[in-house]
Parts: sequence; C-alpha cells; structure tokens
Amino acid sequence: MTILIPMKNVYLAAPLFSEAERDFNVRLRDELEKIGLEVFLPQEHSNDTKDERHRQENIFRKNREAIERAELMVAVLDGVDVDSGTAWEIGYAHARGLPVYGLRTDFRTLGIEGTVNLMIERSVVMCMGVGELVERLGDEGRP
Repeated sequence: MTILIPMKNVYLAAPLFSEAERDFNVRLRDELEKIGLEVFLPQEHSNDTKDERHRQENIFRKNREAIERAELMVAVLDGVDVDSGTAWEIGYAHARGLPVYGLRTDFRTLGIEGTVNLMIERSVVMCMGVGELVERLGDEGRP
C-alpha cells in the first residue's frame, strides 16, 4: 500500500552506538522515505565531520539545527531506558512545539511507571511497531 502525504522533513532520533542500532535506523529511514518523508538521520548527516578538534561541537550544532528545521520527529524508544541523547532530542523538539512520534519495538516496560519514562511517554505519540508508526504518519497527511 502506498500512502501519499505532503513532503515532511523528519528528524530521526535514535541511539546509534551499535551496528544493530545503526542498521535498524537505516531500515526505519527507508520505511519513512517510502511514504514520502524526507529524513535527517544523524548517523549519516552529522557524523561526517573531519574536524576532530571541534567534532562534538559540530555534531551538536548540526543535529540541533536539523531539529529546528524539522516538521516532526520520530524517536526510537527501545531499550531498558530511552537513550539519553534521544531523550534530550525529544525534550528539545517538544519544547519547540514539534510533534514527536515515539517508536517502541521493545516489549520491556518500566512496570507501574508505564511503557517508558513518564516524561518521555507524555511528550510523544506512542507507536508500538513500525507498521503502526507508518500508519499514523500516513493518517496525519490525509485531509
């Protein structure tokens, strides 16, 4: 099924510290692009700095500016707790009024706390799987 939605600039917030995480992020980016979204993927678009002396500053600036340009954010919330960098990106996006779609494919929960940290859960539209995420994003673009 092809879902046609107006082009939206998406910031994909996700952990990127293992090969498995980076591979998942690329597959998720590909799924989002299939439905017509333009995706900023930090592991590809901001980690390319050659300036080792200012590397962290450059990565931070590129990611912050990409969030500021984005029309929405998709954030991967997998893990025992949400990745700290992803949590910061969600908070920054939320403070700017950017819609944030949280993707959880991990069945672990925080018990009585909920699916993820309360502050994160209340800041996102929670999607439990890639299929649900794609469907919700497709619904957002329909008249």
